Amino acid sequence: MKGVKHYDYIILGTGLAGLQLAYFMVQDDFFKDKSILLLDKSKKQKNDRTWSYWEVGHGDFDNIVYQIWNSIYVGNEHFNITAQVHPYQYKMIKGIDFYNYMLGVLRTYKNLTFVKEEVLSYQDNGTLITVNTASKTYEADKAFNSLLQKEKMLEQERFPLIQQHFIGWFVKTEKPVFKVDRAGFMDFTVPQKGNTRFMYVLPFSETEALVEYTLFSSELLPKEEYEEAIEAYLNKMGTGTYEILEKEEGSIPMTSYKFHQHDSENLINIGTAGGWTKASTGFTFRNTGKKVKRLLEYMKKNEDLSGFNKKNRFWYYDLILLDVLNRRNDLGAFIFPTLFKKNKPQLIFKFLDEETNFKEEIKIMLSITHWQFIKAFFRRLF
Repeated sequence: MKGVKHYDYIILGTGLAGLQLAYFMVQDDFFKDKSILLLDKSKKQKNDRTWSYWEVGHGDFDNIVYQIWNSIYVGNEHFNITAQVHPYQYKMIKGIDFYNYMLGVLRTYKNLTFVKEEVLSYQDNGTLITVNTASKTYEADKAFNSLLQKEKMLEQERFPLIQQHFIGWFVKTEKPVFKVDRAGFMDFTVPQKGNTRFMYVLPFSETEALVEYTLFSSELLPKEEYEEAIEAYLNKMGTGTYEILEKEEGSIPMTSYKFHQHDSENLINIGTAGGWTKASTGFTFRNTGKKVKRLLEYMKKNEDLSGFNKKNRFWYYDLILLDVLNRRNDLGAFIFPTLFKKNKPQLIFKFLDEETNFKEEIKIMLSITHWQFIKAFFRRLF
């Protein structure tokens, strides 16, 4: 096509998956002579989110980690646990620190081009990818899409869609109420109101923390309901007066929908758009890094991108849990604390990282035996 700029690769979206893909790609000698275009309508200059994840030892992004915790808290009205997670550490990265670091590194590579434009459409015509923006058309041999296409996911009914939705306050309190050495992973002592609702508390000092009201449910709440819950929680803690330093909010789709069915020979969906968000928890950061590295190794041996994203037994485990929460959304306050009560957190982390063996998985599943899981299993089986 005359006047159309051609690249070896185009990455649609410069969020977590797009930036991680570009970052690891340019550092790999296999791709050093390849031209790469990154397209996004945003310059990524705002602190629009935080990412938290567990990891053993040194990680790729330790230089921008904002805080680390060596223990976690999980509890409900009936019991609670605080557990050391060694050899894991629970880490948090601020979105703006991630963007600044990644973009700073990537802009030093001459084979990589950034364009601030909104992607309107894209297609694989069998030999090339064509991407259209409001003002231009681009071509590439291969493309990676991280822009979530919600329509197809919402139109289908075979796979439940539960949102992990939240509002969080970064607060500074008058009184020292936060336990700095532990991450408040899931505190289900808040009123459940027929849903799975919990507080997620990441302390930075005895008087500073991110306090996030989180739900796993299908419907979002009015904004004031999240904030009233946070206010009530802080008052219950006895914080005294407090200052809200910053706010964040989001909604992460938790679903086992087969995103990979929309991949083609020359185009692959990545990140949340590719089903890389862990369906049962909404965790994305470390899972994306692992997927990106496997994808680059896959590309060195295979031309057809449609063969990369595949479901496994962990996909099925996630599906069963989502089926249960879709029918009985109130069970979350029982399921998640019970998992941590009957299993070491290291085993749960290993399971959620999809690194356990079948024997370990049976142990975990037996620890939360509930007739709703049995019914969900047979519904999917037949």
